[in-house]
Amino acid sequence: MVGRRRGSRATRGSQKPQQQSTGGPRKRLREPALFAKEAGYESEVPHEKLTIAQAKRGTPAIRPVRVYADGIFDLFHSGHARALMQAKNLFPNTHLIVGVCSDELTHRYKGYTVMTESERYEALIHCRYVDEVVRDAPWTLSPDFLKIHKIDFVAHDDIPYTSAGSEDVYKHIKEAGMFVATQRTDGISTSDLITRIVRDYDLYVRRNLQRGYTASDLNVSFIREKKIRLQNQVDRMKETVKTVEEKSKHFVHSVEEKSQDLIHKWEEKSREFISNFLESFGPGGAWHVIQEKSGRMLQALSPYASPVASPRGSPSSSPTRGRSPSPPSSQSPRSPRSSATYPKGASAHPSTSLSSMSEGDDDEK
Repeated sequence: MVGRRRGSRATRGSQKPQQQSTGGPRKRLREPALFAKEAGYESEVPHEKLTIAQAKRGTPAIRPVRVYADGIFDLFHSGHARALMQAKNLFPNTHLIVGVCSDELTHRYKGYTVMTESERYEALIHCRYVDEVVRDAPWTLSPDFLKIHKIDFVAHDDIPYTSAGSEDVYKHIKEAGMFVATQRTDGISTSDLITRIVRDYDLYVRRNLQRGYTASDLNVSFIREKKIRLQNQVDRMKETVKTVEEKSKHFVHSVEEKSQDLIHKWEEKSREFISNFLESFGPGGAWHVIQEKSGRMLQALSPYASPVASPRGSPSSSPTRGRSPSPPSSQSPRSPRSSATYPKGASAHPSTSLSSMSEGDDDEK
């Protein structure tokens, strides 16, 4: 069977089941599928037995072909949905009825399930391919059940389903020509999902503890809870260190990129400055040309320059110019030097040579 389950009849998170049922498909996909009546399907249209060839031709036109698919549908997944999609598209006009086994039957014949039967019922009525859901479906389909619900064909994968002491619970359906095979989806099943959880049990325990579940909720001991929480803290610290390292690497890389960019720009500016300097001050440069022109102008103007007056007492007032000696001063008779007379041709300035001064002193004496 597609999926079957066991256990308590808890209805946590489920809505109150709908009791009404109609023979035709849903008019709008926005509405959930209907639950089948316990008394079965009632219709004024006569229900005649169909062959697969007739059903594929879309006959009879006055009613849809009623296809039944049953299972456990625990942890409803894409594999379940694809099987129901195939059953819905077997014929041009199909009314898909899905039977879901109760917890009691599932626990007896298959084993414990994750979802309760009420949760599984709710999952099925919200599948877009389902028109009607039969709650507490039988494990083995009896002729009376097929007649009550006016089932034309039963859809399931063609692998023999060994259960309840039978080699294939669909054997009598196949012999009656009412069986239509669908294909299983590889890589996904309820057992596969449970295996993943069991394999990574510690990971999911840590996950739920982080989300606020207690050790009692997860059925773990106090010591194990503390150990897991400590491991979570260590992992968070490792993640923080890793994040800081990544940010540091990014910062260093950014600084290196900016440094390289600045060095490159500096090199370009340096080459540009040196080139401009050489153009201005090098041989043949503008500054050299200006200097040459200035030199030529100064040379041209030098013959016409005015003579500069010699400063007082400069060497230009040498004895060779025939300068007359200064007359003796009559201001201070007390100073022997004040009445000194200088020989002819001697300089009166203090800068006169020592020999001239000595001769003057001798004459004075």
